[in-house]
Amino acid sequence: MRRALTAAAIAAATLLAAACGSSGASSSSGSGASSAPVTLRLGLLVNITHAPALVGIRQGFFTKDLGHGVTLKLTPFSTGTEESTALLAGQLDAAYVGPNPAIKAWQTSDGRLIKVISGAASGGAQLVVKSSITSAAQLKGQSLATPSLGNTQDVALRYWLKQHGLTTTTTGGGDVSVKPVSPNSAAVLEFKSGQIAGGWEPAPYDTEMVQDGGHVLVNEASLWPAGQFVTTNLVVTQSFLAAHPSAVSGLLQGQIDANNFIHQHPAAAQAAANAELTSVLGKGLKPSVLAASFQQITFTNNPVASSLAADAQHAVNVGLLSPVKNLSGLYDLGPLNQLLAKAGKPQVSP
Repeated sequence: MRRALTAAAIAAATLLAAACGSSGASSSSGSGASSAPVTLRLGLLVNITHAPALVGIRQGFFTKDLGHGVTLKLTPFSTGTEESTALLAGQLDAAYVGPNPAIKAWQTSDGRLIKVISGAASGGAQLVVKSSITSAAQLKGQSLATPSLGNTQDVALRYWLKQHGLTTTTTGGGDVSVKPVSPNSAAVLEFKSGQIAGGWEPAPYDTEMVQDGGHVLVNEASLWPAGQFVTTNLVVTQSFLAAHPSAVSGLLQGQIDANNFIHQHPAAAQAAANAELTSVLGKGLKPSVLAASFQQITFTNNPVASSLAADAQHAVNVGLLSPVKNLSGLYDLGPLNQLLAKAGKPQVSP
């Protein structure tokens, strides 16, 4: 089991690109080379659903594509809720983040803070429970974990329970006690020890729960048309996008290159992601967990905007969000589509 990513560990793991062999400032010019020195503060989660970020860092794609004038400063987080808070506090310029934290940052800032500039991953989240539970009705009186209150998996669980006639509250009450547990690895430990009946978790933590004796009650992909729903988007602050468009272009090129590498070299991509997790957490994933986690996820530059809009409505329905207006304004896919067109790849739309 990987060690917990505490606040102190997060601070210690905040790396300047120059301090990490694969993500240091490059001496060569990349597609996003900037004329003046720029520091790009990038947030990411230590999840396989954020594998494009992990692979892009480890394989040096961001370094190459950002170019000589851009220094990448990386900050790993345990949850998207923490990332959203950091964005709102002005501590990040860009982040790989789930839909609900992105929606929250958009709404809290009255649409002035961020733009979604690319997708990154679809799928890779499941409700895993102990083997004796085979129906929603059996969850009444049980305790289930999610990464944090209001994060993407938390909203998904609460909405699914409501659809099955089970109530929850933000303080752990109701028919089912939903318990935000951070870091995710702590939820796996609580499941293994019998403190909780299961959890709606992203990969690799859902896979670890299965290997610790649980079974999948709900694969989130089964709840969406064609199995497609956004798990991870790449967002950037509007101020950074306006001030440093070439750096954003370089970041996007690194994202594209990372997803291309994942598709073309799956075994090497899994090894790269695991190496980056080991660098941050001190311990990587077991091969069986790593492979099963990658199999759950579709790595795509498409932000699957329709599912984000549905996520927003789900959060409203369970009382975690006020109605959100003009979500279409959340997207700026122009820079991404320029790069995709240049590479002869299909463009995406919000």
